[in-house]
Amino acid sequence: IMLTYKTSEDFEKMAKAGKVVSNIHYEIYNLTKPGMTLKDLDDIAKNIVEKSNVQSSFFGYAPPGHDPYPAYICASPNDAIVHGIPNGTTIQEGDLISIDVGVSFEGFHADAAFTYGVGEISSEDKFLIDTTKHALNEAVKLVKNGQKLGTIGYKIDKIATRKNLGNVKNYVGHGIGQQMHEEPQVPHYGKKNTGFELKTGMAICIEPMFNLGSEETMVDEDGWTVKTIDGQKSAHWEHTIGLTEEGTRVFTENLF
Repeated sequence: IMLTYKTSEDFEKMAKAGKVVSNIHYEIYNLTKPGMTLKDLDDIAKNIVEKSNVQSSFFGYAPPGHDPYPAYICASPNDAIVHGIPNGTTIQEGDLISIDVGVSFEGFHADAAFTYGVGEISSEDKFLIDTTKHALNEAVKLVKNGQKLGTIGYKIDKIATRKNLGNVKNYVGHGIGQQMHEEPQVPHYGKKNTGFELKTGMAICIEPMFNLGSEETMVDEDGWTVKTIDGQKSAHWEHTIGLTEEGTRVFTENLF
């Protein structure tokens, strides 16, 4: 895995990829209804990818030891934290669903995730979603030339601790560019003023995952889906952020 520096042209390609990712999120968010399946959500993403002049970053992705990933999105309901394969599971009122999407435009990737509730959800579940999103937004504010990743991780972990939520530490954010996963690793915990130093020309994905219960995780028998160890619900928010010459830029802004 390499670390790459991007030009302004490269960043424009990432911005175009990011717009498609945001569009997929928006469409899935608006079209989800009880009675649909997770596979239906994947089909929405597939259709947008095919008409948007981009490539899926996820479909066929095969890290060492894994079969190629079979879908365009990760759809992780309720106690699934991340990497859920969209299957025939029926969506029900009150579900929490985390959707993670990545695409590339002319060889440059953007990757983002969000979590939403289907219909009426409990106040506890809403609190989980809102707090995880808040942690991501607070982390993004800290991204700048010269910033240390430990400071960003510390901020995320402090929010989880203060709100009494489990902060998943087994899975981390990452650099991004011509590959979906590049250096550096971006942990969601750390010590202030320590760790890798960000520089102009880099791009990273920050993606906090908070749980209502324990931070501990387990991998399902499908080899991909990561779940909470105690069956409690989880939320996941992620943005792709570039350190451009003009300043920090979020390429995957939410449309809702």
